[in-house]
Amino acid sequence: MTLKVSDIGEKELVRYIIANSREITPDDTAITEFDSTNLISTCDMLIQSRHFPEKMSYFEMGFKAVTVNVSDLAAMGAEPLGFLLAIALPKDLKLDSFKEIISGVLNACEYYHIPLIGGDTNEASEIIITGTALGLCDKPLMKNTYNKCDLIAVTGEIGLAALGFELETFDNSYTKKALKPEARVKEGLILKDYASSATDITDGLASELYEIKKDGYGFMIHEELLGISDEYKQIAGEHDLDYLDLVLHVGEDFELLFTISKENLEKLPIDCMVIGEVTDSDSVELTLENGFVEEIKNKGYEHYVSE
Repeated sequence: MTLKVSDIGEKELVRYIIANSREITPDDTAITEFDSTNLISTCDMLIQSRHFPEKMSYFEMGFKAVTVNVSDLAAMGAEPLGFLLAIALPKDLKLDSFKEIISGVLNACEYYHIPLIGGDTNEASEIIITGTALGLCDKPLMKNTYNKCDLIAVTGEIGLAALGFELETFDNSYTKKALKPEARVKEGLILKDYASSATDITDGLASELYEIKKDGYGFMIHEELLGISDEYKQIAGEHDLDYLDLVLHVGEDFELLFTISKENLEKLPIDCMVIGEVTDSDSVELTLENGFVEEIKNKGYEHYVSE
C-alpha cells in the first residue's frame, strides 16, 4: 500500500525534510551566523479556506499574515528586520478587497516595526499569503534547552481564540483574539535574557509541549494555574464544548510558551502566567482541579491529517 501525506501528517513531513538536510535548524526559525550576530528567518503560508475564518475581514487576513511570521521571531527573542510578502489571488477578487489585505499587512508591519521590503504576486483559485520574516538576535532562544525543575509559563491567557472561533458575535474578547491575534515581540526580546527555552503557541498548548519534549523529560501542567474563568467555562458549556479541549488542543493564541528557573522568574520584568513545571516523568501530564492527574493527549492543529 502506498502511503499518502495525510497518512503521516505535517509534523512527520517536516521531520523528513529536516532529516535530509543538514543545514536546517529544528526550531521555530532558521538561524544563520551573520556579521557577529545571527540572522533569524522564518516563513509561513496561509490559505484562505484553511487559515482564515469566514468572519475574518480582508484587513485582518493581511494583519494575521504578518503576525504568524513575526510570532516566530518573538519566540527566538529576535529584533524584527524585514518582511517579504508573496500573495496569490483569484482573478475575480475585487480590487478594494486586495487593497484591504495590503492595508492589513502594512498596518501590522508598522505595529511590529518591521518594514515590508519585497515579495511576489501570482494567481490562484483562492487567497494564499506567504510571509517571510527576518530578524537579528545575538543569542536566540531555543525551544528545548530547558532544565529539570524549570517552571513552565506563558505570556498571557490561552484558549481565548479557540472559543472565539466558535462564537457568532463579534463584540467580545474571544472573537477579537481569534480574528486579530498579536505576536509577543517585546516580551520575546526581554525573555531571551531570562528564559531557558521558548516557543510560540500556534497549534495548541498540548501540541507545543510535545513538540519541545526531550527524552527523559516531562511536563506537569496544573489546571488551576491556567486562568480559566467561570465565564469561559459557562460559554463553552452553552456551546457544548469541552473547555479544557479548547485551552489545550486548538491554538492560535500566539502567546509565548517558555521555561524559566525560579531564580530568574523573580527577576523577570514582565507579567506572565506560571502554569506548570519541567519534570523527569518522560510524559506530558495535567493535574486537574480535583487533584487527579491525567496524561495530556498529543493533539492539536495539523495540516494534511484527514478530518
